[in-house]
Amino acid sequence: MRPDRPIFIIGCPRSGTTMLQLMLHAHERIAVPPETRYLLPAYYHRRWYGDMREAANRRGLAEWIATDKTTKFRALGIDADAYVERAAAGPGSLGSVVGETFRAYAERFGKPRWGDKRPGYSKHVNVLLRLFPDAQFIHLIRDGRDCVASLKEMPWFTLDVYHAVAIWAEAVDYGRRHAARLPADSYHELRYEDLTADPEGELAKICTFLGEDYDPAMCEPRRVAVTAVPAHKVWHSNTHREVSQASVGSWTTRLESWEAALCEEVLGDRLRGHGYELSGVSGASVRHLLAYRRTAARRALSRARTFGRDRINRMREPGPLAAMLTSGQLSLASIPRQRTTSGQLTRR
Repeated sequence: MRPDRPIFIIGCPRSGTTMLQLMLHAHERIAVPPETRYLLPAYYHRRWYGDMREAANRRGLAEWIATDKTTKFRALGIDADAYVERAAAGPGSLGSVVGETFRAYAERFGKPRWGDKRPGYSKHVNVLLRLFPDAQFIHLIRDGRDCVASLKEMPWFTLDVYHAVAIWAEAVDYGRRHAARLPADSYHELRYEDLTADPEGELAKICTFLGEDYDPAMCEPRRVAVTAVPAHKVWHSNTHREVSQASVGSWTTRLESWEAALCEEVLGDRLRGHGYELSGVSGASVRHLLAYRRTAARRALSRARTFGRDRINRMREPGPLAAMLTSGQLSLASIPRQRTTSGQLTRR
């Protein structure tokens, strides 16, 4: 049987995850949509929607996903009413209601397998596994100095450089934990610099990890950018061009000297651990280091509060969470598989 496991692309923002999204979307069997904004909110607000074994509750959640302006559901280009009916009639779990959106998106392109990309998922892999227990994760890592330099220039990034540095550190630290805890067939890590230097070689490794045949079309992500990247996201304009290493090491001209020093001071071990050489720029000032540490501490406290609330909520779940849409998910749920006339796997 061909693999049908969900695929999640994770990493620090501005690390090349959109390029990798397009590379996977170019594969003949895989569809990866633009970023959405409903998966995590649906999970953290799951008590609002009740037990998903009730069709009315599935419909309520699906209607929120399909109609609320914050979810970016429209970017999927699928029929909202059809999705709501599909979710209401589908398996009774939160992951199934959410997963039906991505499965419908894949069907839009005639593909049997779907993925999702959002850098912030790095911090929520445990949540994704609760919803999609057979998921596979691809973590793309880029030189932290280049990520910080790029984040600073984004129109949507309203925080300061200390947050940018902390965001990269968090993504890398979570990656280390995932690599240590997840099975080899569930977690794959690669560097942006290697991917852009040898797209064919790195993508072949990804396909081996996913259990898929390599598709040469993956090396030309620009060919699918027009359909998989919203036009208003002008900061992704490079995805409409050929894969290149033009931006590798561009931090040397985009970061101020004190910013580069701060990066190398607080990220040095992590950078070296992933094969990045330090420039030897002079040390960061005490003032900048203290500002960074305060920022990192506030971010850690905020995450701890979120995870603490979630641990309490896990003690009184409103209903089943794990999706029941793929062969692996059905097996984990001990549900016999059968095929519909369209060839899709379903439960009895």
